[in-house]
Amino acid sequence: MEWLILCSDTASAAVRVLVCFLIMRRAAAGKKQERTAAWIFAAVIVGTAVLSVLTALPGLPGVYRLALETAWIVFCGVRFGCLDVRMGLFIGIFYEIGVSFWQFLLGAGLGVWFGSPAFLDVGTGTGQAAVWILNGLLIVLCLCSRRYGDPKEKEGLRMAGGIVLAGFLAIITLSEQTVLEIPDATLDMWTFLSVILLTAVLVFHMNRQNQIERELSRLKTEQAELLEREYHTLNQAYAVNAKLFQDFHNHIGVLRQLLTHGKTEEALGYLDELKAPVTELAETVWTGDETVDYLINSKAAEAEDKGIAYRVQVEFPRHMNIAGADLCAILGNLLDNALEAAARVPEEKERFVNLTIRRIQHMLVIKTENSFAGPVVLKDKELKTTKTEEGLHGWGLKSARAAAEKYDGTLKTSYADGVFRTVATLSYDRAGE
Repeated sequence: MEWLILCSDTASAAVRVLVCFLIMRRAAAGKKQERTAAWIFAAVIVGTAVLSVLTALPGLPGVYRLALETAWIVFCGVRFGCLDVRMGLFIGIFYEIGVSFWQFLLGAGLGVWFGSPAFLDVGTGTGQAAVWILNGLLIVLCLCSRRYGDPKEKEGLRMAGGIVLAGFLAIITLSEQTVLEIPDATLDMWTFLSVILLTAVLVFHMNRQNQIERELSRLKTEQAELLEREYHTLNQAYAVNAKLFQDFHNHIGVLRQLLTHGKTEEALGYLDELKAPVTELAETVWTGDETVDYLINSKAAEAEDKGIAYRVQVEFPRHMNIAGADLCAILGNLLDNALEAAARVPEEKERFVNLTIRRIQHMLVIKTENSFAGPVVLKDKELKTTKTEEGLHGWGLKSARAAAEKYDGTLKTSYADGVFRTVATLSYDRAGE
């Protein structure tokens, strides 16, 4: 019988750890996870089995077993689930408390239903009933999540809050029953822990809201700086045009004088000098959107100044619902990053930036490719370029990613053979459809 209980405890521990590990992976869904799921699950199950055998030693208090299992869950979440230690500890500790809490409630509920305290003793076959009812519920929860998709973060928090609140009401109800004798100290302990669980859910929700607000604030600041920078560039272009308009009559007089005396070549050269300052900014129409065309052409002028080969291929849809400000935020940040990286390549002949814009059905694809000579680093499992300046550049890709996500899009980076690539995809609808 003892061996059957040990096997049951081992299998139960494996279920608990795997479910918590899946929750941790969902919490880190935005981070790259390189290892295969089969390899991870095998390692988690084997480790849990070894831990269960070790914690089955006679005389080991239950609190130590709980602590060791929590430590193993946190290790798996941090090592394989791509969570940071702080978040891993938070989820692991309160998950174990919650599971133990509901295991007690189910055992007590069965004890009241059948009038037997044996359901509270997990060292017996009867006590294992409550354990496996809970495990069954955890398995059903995972299967539903896999079949119907994971709930959104807000829905997940609401669900967790509802489960904890139901547990709090259940422990209050249990303290009023007279069928099963439960020590007051035990009831007080679980009541206190249920309050802690409620507080933990509330704190987690407030922390996530605070993080989202800080992220939005930084993105708005970065976008404001980007718009201010583009405004100054555009203002300079307008200043050039204003100066040309102001001197218009003088230029006409000079041209008339040259043509009157038959100096056609000199007149043509004079005209070329007049249009040179604005030709590089406005001579090519790429998209038909004046703001986007100006942005592409202004980056072409910047690339020429830095000795960078700049190639553009555009297939741009007409009358789509993507706002010009969002499109410029993506293009501006991607081209800024590409030009900055290409400019650092020592050999001028190896510097290049390629911009490709394509439409595939109702998807707009924006890709930049640039030569790259600096080190490539991983931060939070994502590919990052190194930056020497703080502030604007640190949030450029985040701003572009936020703009892409407004249109159910994504932004991906990759590096191979000295070429850094960034691809943004956006879904769009044609205006009027």
